Amino acid sequence: QSSPFLLAKCTHDVDWLSFIIGSPPVRVSSFGRLTHFRPGEAPEGASTRCTDCPAEAGCPYSALRIYGAGRPGGNTEPDPARAYFAEVVDPGGDRESLWQALATGPYGRCVYSSDNDVVDHQVVNIEYADGTTAALTATAFTAAGPRRTRIFGSHGEVSVEAGTISVYDFLTGKTTVHRVPAPMPGVKGEKHEGGDRGLVAAWVAALGAGDWSGIVSGLEESLISHAVVFAAEEARRTGTVVSVSPFSPPG
Repeated sequence: QSSPFLLAKCTHDVDWLSFIIGSPPVRVSSFGRLTHFRPGEAPEGASTRCTDCPAEAGCPYSALRIYGAGRPGGNTEPDPARAYFAEVVDPGGDRESLWQALATGPYGRCVYSSDNDVVDHQVVNIEYADGTTAALTATAFTAAGPRRTRIFGSHGEVSVEAGTISVYDFLTGKTTVHRVPAPMPGVKGEKHEGGDRGLVAAWVAALGAGDWSGIVSGLEESLISHAVVFAAEEARRTGTVVSVSPFSPPG
């Protein structure tokens, strides 16, 4: 009964695709379901909470493992990427208080036995007005935390990872790697790796200078991205190809 997975987590991915492609999205298809995080897939002997689960040590989705990595313990330093999530569970606490929060709060429940009804994997195919197509995969089952983008062109291929852009030229057979420094260093571990701060800083700067040329995405683009994910969810539920226009803002 919660919001669709794409709406909660992937509207900005659709923003990114639209920014790259520069053409209006026309129609979508989508497939996905809740396949793994169900009671029947739980490890043998698992309890309903990670803090007292006999199978916890062998479970890759243990809340103790995932959230605990964000807090220092013994001789280990916290994982900056997990520190934010530990703060969500137990704001301002230490490792001991985190364990207590997991023992009593919702974040310590077994992922296989919770009341989750959101898909754990989904794919979306998008067709744009200029004929470009895009495929978006969102999955819980991947080794990579940061998002990855691959662009297949007529004369080359571009791969975008966290901090690097690699360009392969079909003619020369050579790959050129471009390093992309963070525009606001020193914010690793913040919400969205400092992206929230960067968005606000850009908006404040534009407002102060009266120059909006640096703001590349506005309300209209956000509405279009939402229309795409609503259409994708309709496509997933009905098993059909769905037009984006009925979900788009007028005009």
